[in-house]
Amino acid sequence: MDPSRIKKRIGRFRILVIGRANAGKTTILQRVCNTRESPEIYDSAGKKVGIPMLRGEHDIENEMVFRNNPGFVFHDSRGFEAGGESEFDKMKVFIASRSKEPKLKDRLHAIWYCIPMDEASRSFTEGEIKFFSQCDTGSIAVIVLFTKFDALYDVSYAQLKSEGASMEEAQELAPKHAEESFAIGSQLKFLYHSKDIRRPPKHHVCLPNMDKDDADCGPLMECTAGTMDNEVLHQLFVSTQQTNLELCIKYAVERVFDSTKTTASGAHEIIGRLGGWLPHIW
Repeated sequence: MDPSRIKKRIGRFRILVIGRANAGKTTILQRVCNTRESPEIYDSAGKKVGIPMLRGEHDIENEMVFRNNPGFVFHDSRGFEAGGESEFDKMKVFIASRSKEPKLKDRLHAIWYCIPMDEASRSFTEGEIKFFSQCDTGSIAVIVLFTKFDALYDVSYAQLKSEGASMEEAQELAPKHAEESFAIGSQLKFLYHSKDIRRPPKHHVCLPNMDKDDADCGPLMECTAGTMDNEVLHQLFVSTQQTNLELCIKYAVERVFDSTKTTASGAHEIIGRLGGWLPHIW
């Protein structure tokens, strides 16, 4: 189906964002929507909430929308630390109810679980383990966002220096060293292979320096698009995101020209199909 028709039928791509305070959630959502502004908040009836959401005063049913890209609608759930049974139960009910919505536009389309990496020897909290062991998300794709990943650069820098690298060499090599060490480290082994994790995420992405002006959320866009098994949701997500033009072009060319192999299409029709993948610039 043409992505432009999908957007008219479904409207918005709906994401539940989970993570405790200071996990970098708002910063990432601003990057995704290419804005520095705060989101507008609407209640479940579509009424705009007049006051900003304060820490500890929020409703998971509320919708967060950024004016710069209203094609995304976000729901916020705090992390679940020890004793947070009420918050955890609300989240489970929300996911279950949204999964049963008759209309695709009202269902949850993806879950982003934010885990900050700015703590020394960061291990998974009790609440995070609880989510990935007890929460049944059904067919909803869950992606873990390791936020503040640049905190691990300092660890790699110190290690490289101790191994004889100069300051300049250690600074240059630290990001790659951190990524490679993390890829084979204990956190991912636990997340994907531990007996305590019965429902591991579909994928993960490491996000460094999201607070910088030139922050790159392209890996998050590519990762999320790659987890979409539903073709309609896949097209909706790719055509909604506006920060990764290359991603739009990639899928537009692949899908449009693949379909023209089996159907006779004129130049005007092909151009129209390509434009459907890039509605924000077409």
